[in-house]
Amino acid sequence: MGGGGHPFMTYTEILLRSILAVTILLLIPRILGKQTVTNMTFHDFVTTITLGSIAANLTFNISLKFTYELTALVLITSLSFLLSVAALKSRKMRSWISGSPTVLIEGGKVLEDNMRKIRYTMDSLDQSLREEGVFNLEEVEYAVLENNGKVSILKKEGYQLATKQDIGLVGRAQSFPIELIMDGEIVDDNLERHGLTRNWLEHELSQRGKTLSDVFYAVRGTQQQLVFDYYKDDIYNPMDKE
Repeated sequence: MGGGGHPFMTYTEILLRSILAVTILLLIPRILGKQTVTNMTFHDFVTTITLGSIAANLTFNISLKFTYELTALVLITSLSFLLSVAALKSRKMRSWISGSPTVLIEGGKVLEDNMRKIRYTMDSLDQSLREEGVFNLEEVEYAVLENNGKVSILKKEGYQLATKQDIGLVGRAQSFPIELIMDGEIVDDNLERHGLTRNWLEHELSQRGKTLSDVFYAVRGTQQQLVFDYYKDDIYNPMDKE
C-alpha cells in the first residue's frame, strides 16, 4: 500500500489500515497478558506509548510503507513479550524492567529521602492517602508506592476496622454474584448455569408485586439475597439530574 492516487483509493486505504490497527491493538493485550491493562508498570507504559504511536502511523501516515509499520508492531510486541518472560524468570530482571516498590512511610514516619529519590511530593502522597480514605497522616503505619503508581497503606492498629473474626462472629459461606436481568433482558445462560428458571424468577417478583417488565436489573448476591432495580424507582426528588 502506498500514498497518492485517487482520493477514493486513499480513503479506502485509511479505512483498511484503521481496521487492521484496531484489530492488532486488541490482540496485543491478549499476547502480553491482562496485567498490561490493569497494573501498568514502567515497561508496560513504554510499550503502550510505542505501540500507540506505531498504530497511529499505520492508520494515517500512508506515505510510510504498510509492511514497515506492521513489522515494527510485530517486533515491539515480541520484544515486550520476551521482556515479560525474562521478568517472570529473574527477580533482578523484573526489578530492572518493571521497577520495584518504594516505602514512603515506615513506622508512621515519612521517609523523605526515599520520596526525594523518586521525585514524589508530599502533595502527591496526601492525595494518594485521601484516595484510600485516609485524611489524617497519623493513622498510617506503612505506605508503599507500588510499581503501577498506586499507594498501598497499612493503618495503625488503633485505626483498623474490626473484622467478624476479631469480634467472634462466624461468617456465612459466600458465592459469586449472579446477574439475572441486565438492561431489562433475562440472562438465560446464568439462570441455566446455576439451576434457576424463569418460573422461579417470576415467582420471586410476584411476591414483591412486580413483573419481569418492571425490572431493569436483577442480581443474586454473595449471600444468596435477591436485589432488584426497577425502571420506576419512586424517587421524586433526585439529588442529581442529567
